[in-house]
Amino acid sequence: MDYMINFPNLGIHLEHVGKNVTIGGFTIAYYGIVIALGMLIGIYVATLRAEATGQKGDDYIDIAVYTMVFGVLGARIYYVAFSWDAYRDSLIRILNIREGGLAIYGGIIGGVITIGVLSKIKKIPFPKILDTIAMSVPIGQIVGRWGNFFNREAFGDYTNNLFAMQLPVSAVRQHEITETMWQHAEIIDGIQFIQVHPTFLYESVWNIGVLIMLFLTRNKTKFSGELFLRYLAGYSLGRFFIEPLRTDQLKIPGMDIGVSIVLSRCLFTFCVVMIIAGRYRAAQRA
Repeated sequence: MDYMINFPNLGIHLEHVGKNVTIGGFTIAYYGIVIALGMLIGIYVATLRAEATGQKGDDYIDIAVYTMVFGVLGARIYYVAFSWDAYRDSLIRILNIREGGLAIYGGIIGGVITIGVLSKIKKIPFPKILDTIAMSVPIGQIVGRWGNFFNREAFGDYTNNLFAMQLPVSAVRQHEITETMWQHAEIIDGIQFIQVHPTFLYESVWNIGVLIMLFLTRNKTKFSGELFLRYLAGYSLGRFFIEPLRTDQLKIPGMDIGVSIVLSRCLFTFCVVMIIAGRYRAAQRA
């Protein structure tokens, strides 16, 4: 009964959206399948970009393997660190990422640190690697965000806008349902639904715009590392406006402030300053 997902103002009614699939006796969560698909597409694009810039595509497959592992680890650590109350009494749940709980910013941090180490091993300049994968990261996010759709998570408060999404109350985590959602909850065919902002969709669409911007400007950079800084600035700008809509925000301990909102503002400012300074230095050298 909790498999239905509706977009009433778009006239879309999905009767059965499963959370997992069973193959050969093994149950695999769609959440994991979607994230893995996003990663694989991102890796493929990175190898194409590497070869187009005179590098070895195989190097980036090696880099991708380690970056995926430590990126996922960083994403989980970040999420658990800022959701500690939910895990402190059941530490074994930390290992269960099939239920969700990966923070993109944690993944970026873990991935960048890993790339920093691998740049020394591979003897490839750190900024050059970042520029090479700059378009791969938003591709992974565009696809990966749909894992939240299957998990019925990463949604915002009540809305009745064009993209409003209806979810069965029984299919979502109860602590993410706000008073406003309860006030607008409705019964459809005997099932109680809440109506929310599909913030995972907003972020996926925003990242399509970021990807287009990166593609159009990929050959117009003035210094090494600029393309990745553009990605980070573009993503952070969108996340800054989307994050406040979410009801599952990770908060700074002891404060009612979303950690991703603060981090987005800081990253956007940092990236803009670095881009301006880098282009200025490039112009001076020229």
